[in-house]
Amino acid sequence: MYPRISDFINDVFGTSYVWPVQSYGFFMALAFLLAAVILRAELKRKEREGLLQAVEKIKDNSKGRLSEIILNILIGFLLGFKLPHLYNNYNSFMQNPQEELLSADGSLLFGLLGVLVMVVVLYYSGRDRKKEPTKLKIHPYQHTAMLILIAAITGILGAKVFHQLENWELFLRDPMDALLSLDGLTFYGGLITAAFFVAFYGEKHKISWKIMGDTVAPALILAYGIGRIGCHVAGDGDWGIVNTLAQPDWLSFLPSWMWAYNYPNNVLGEGIPIAGCIGKYCYKLPEAVFPTPIYETIMSLIIFGILWLLRTRLRIPGQLFAIYLVFNGLERGLIEQIRVNNLMRFLGMQITQAQLISSLLVISGIVLFIFLTYSKKTKTPQDGL
Repeated sequence: MYPRISDFINDVFGTSYVWPVQSYGFFMALAFLLAAVILRAELKRKEREGLLQAVEKIKDNSKGRLSEIILNILIGFLLGFKLPHLYNNYNSFMQNPQEELLSADGSLLFGLLGVLVMVVVLYYSGRDRKKEPTKLKIHPYQHTAMLILIAAITGILGAKVFHQLENWELFLRDPMDALLSLDGLTFYGGLITAAFFVAFYGEKHKISWKIMGDTVAPALILAYGIGRIGCHVAGDGDWGIVNTLAQPDWLSFLPSWMWAYNYPNNVLGEGIPIAGCIGKYCYKLPEAVFPTPIYETIMSLIIFGILWLLRTRLRIPGQLFAIYLVFNGLERGLIEQIRVNNLMRFLGMQITQAQLISSLLVISGIVLFIFLTYSKKTKTPQDGL
């Protein structure tokens, strides 16, 4: 496993670099980047097809928006607060960038200087701003960056909240560590929270939730698959149950690690020590397990291919999103059968949080698809979409 990107480079080229880029974070960033590319392309396509329209807006140039001013001042403070600390603790930052970035350690003086610099920049940039209102034409694809930002922030927050609900005892043991750590993210918590806020933002900017759902569906499943590569490469604990079964002959063409793997050098430091290994990540699982992140990546790519083919064939807004919900629930429901997870009691049964939500997603997707289809058939031609 390669907890950091530099670990992979060092293994391949025999170097000894240490870069503060975690493998999981790298693949997460890649997932969001690919999602943005697909989302932007789909918004452009739907505008060409007449499903979406550009919106005219009058921009008041007499003064900067308060939210923009506050954001820039906050950025100035954070840069001033953190950069000197990271410079003075460079080695520690290289070894554990996440802990250093999320810690409360920093320079208050340089933080205030950063605010001062930003205020000066805002003042002089505002002097040259045109005072007359400007008429702008905002195309749907121009919302891509904001949609991705909203999905990223609310998704991570939702994932943390659902994870704490699933691991309430660990949260009570050390609340601050649980909240500040990026370890322990529950996908469905992120999906539900991000979907709500993305839909809200879309409705506010004249993009119906049905069309927004169809637009983001292929991007969502692809991003999920790419993110699971990061889980596997880093060895972040999203693996399966112990696999002592012999690899079937009909799967002999696959490398053995795709059937059973003990995740050496995993980022959690879980398992038994690796003989002769020196460093922070020197543990491996005592028994090989199913590498479920790889299986999820494969299934996600297959689902992405299906959704990509269907996206131009389905004519009723919202149907593609309904199909995504069904596929998403089926994929996660299947993988939960061999995946390590916390059990909860529900209606006298012991199931995982993901199994419960995935079942609800399948049901919701089927009901939504039938409802949209039936509603379309009962509409008159004058009703439109």
